[in-house]
Amino acid sequence: MNEPKKPFFLVRLIRFMFGQHKISTLIIVAAILCAAGVNAYLIIVVGKPVAITKVTPVKVVPKPIPVVVKYYSPLTGLEIANEAGKTAPVTAIMIENSPEARPQSGLKAAGVVFEAIAEGGITRFMAVYQSEKPQLIGPVRSVRPYYISWAAAFNASIAHVGGSADALDEVRNGNYRDIDQFFNSATYWRSTDRYAPHNVYTSFEKLDALNSTKGYTSSTFTGFTRAEGKASLTPNATSINVTISSSLFNSTYAYNATTNSYDRSQAGAPHLDREDGQISPNTVVAMYVNEYTESDGHENITSVGSGNAVIFQNGVATNAIWTKSSKTEQLKFTDSAGVVIPLNNGKTWIVAVPNNGGDVTWL
Repeated sequence: MNEPKKPFFLVRLIRFMFGQHKISTLIIVAAILCAAGVNAYLIIVVGKPVAITKVTPVKVVPKPIPVVVKYYSPLTGLEIANEAGKTAPVTAIMIENSPEARPQSGLKAAGVVFEAIAEGGITRFMAVYQSEKPQLIGPVRSVRPYYISWAAAFNASIAHVGGSADALDEVRNGNYRDIDQFFNSATYWRSTDRYAPHNVYTSFEKLDALNSTKGYTSSTFTGFTRAEGKASLTPNATSINVTISSSLFNSTYAYNATTNSYDRSQAGAPHLDREDGQISPNTVVAMYVNEYTESDGHENITSVGSGNAVIFQNGVATNAIWTKSSKTEQLKFTDSAGVVIPLNNGKTWIVAVPNNGGDVTWL
């Protein structure tokens, strides 16, 4: 096999240098090698080219952007910590509003509050909780049939101390989650700083334990249609007056554009939670209802059916129609065309205003 020919000039030069000055020759050869490159050196000395390895570029795969999953409360529309919170058990608690019961505890934390007359023009609240769990709630008082109907739509346990005859017949018929103090006394206690019957309190430590014992560990329900609220640039309802019975129980709401909420007052003074201060729902709904008196002298309200309503949110008043097709169905608020009106995410206060004598005005 023939070897590749070496360039004649270079061969003679190398021989001359090796024959004359070895040290100088080595230096010159090194210089030639540097100048000619490694491949040229190999061609001259070794006699064959070197294959150049092809370098495959590394493909850089971008890291995927993590998907942030958010969960929202079916009760308030607000973001909650995890998916389990969407089916957490709901508890509705009857809270007294007579002057002797003020200021109440735990009322500010409720996601939804229903206010209606309980007897003799005295209003009472049904506070509905799911994510929020205050550890002092009260004073707890008796229940009425219409509160049971409103609570049933949330698949809620109903915490109360007795009730009217019609209400007790209803709540004890096996269709509801009844956690009456009469049969669960360890879940409630009487405070020493108020006198009976205005001194029954409970906590979610005790309520959660009771609900768990009874198997009420989740609630599945349809909440109100919700939307993110934004203060209107042209508000038309910054001061609301609700006449429900008398001066001790009539209420007002002052719109706060900074928080996009309504600071509630009653009997001419700010309505305060004893522990947490000013009560300020994000949405106020005045719902006109038919009211009548039962044979035992207790109030009753037509909770199933329909009627007029006014929704206050974002500083704006919106006329609406409320409908509730059955005791277990959720209230709906629609416009005159039947389109559902979303309520702002956050706390909602619903006032049952009597058609005979009640009124709502605003500026």
